[in-house]
Amino acid sequence: MPLSFDLFWSFRSPYSYLATPRLKALGETYDVTINVRPVYPIAVRIPGFFKTVNPQWPPYLLLDTTRIADKEGIPYAWPDPDPIVMDLASGEVPEEQPYIHRLTRLGVAAAEAGKGMDFLYEVSRIIFGGTAKWNEGTHLADATARAGLTLTELEALIAADTAHYDAAIVANEAAQKAAGHWGVPLMVFEGEPFFGQDRIDLLVWRMTQKGLTAKA
Repeated sequence: MPLSFDLFWSFRSPYSYLATPRLKALGETYDVTINVRPVYPIAVRIPGFFKTVNPQWPPYLLLDTTRIADKEGIPYAWPDPDPIVMDLASGEVPEEQPYIHRLTRLGVAAAEAGKGMDFLYEVSRIIFGGTAKWNEGTHLADATARAGLTLTELEALIAADTAHYDAAIVANEAAQKAAGHWGVPLMVFEGEPFFGQDRIDLLVWRMTQKGLTAKA
């Protein structure tokens, strides 16, 4: 039986985006199953978070993610529109969120269809890769097609049983918390959490200790 690990991942996290090419390559290189478990961003999961965050954090995040993208050769720009609608000055996050609920439910549906990593890879590329108005036109449908899925079919599944997908997200967030960390990307292997795009090599090291092998 191949090894497996859970991947807790957010559609608003630039670090999740930057980790995705390496995680996808990991799944293609090694005999390992990646259980994609989308969660909502911290702006939704922790109400009021951005009202109390250290003001030095956002500019550092932008600096850090930009240099990681430069080092890795990954196209990167802050999303237009931002998957989270919020007042950046006040940190106010309204309850009405037209993008992130749709994206996260689609992520769950894609994972259930066995195309979770492909969907994360393709959709995050249009969100963070410099595509203007990624939510308009055929951008999202085209990205879904590149992942081997059909957007209208996924959305029909969600519309038919939205409660199922919302319950899956709640379960993912509970499992993320139980694993011992609140951030994304979070990889959890045999109960051990590995937080951040800079912990992928450490994850591979640990799995190698447990018998991880390359695909034939």
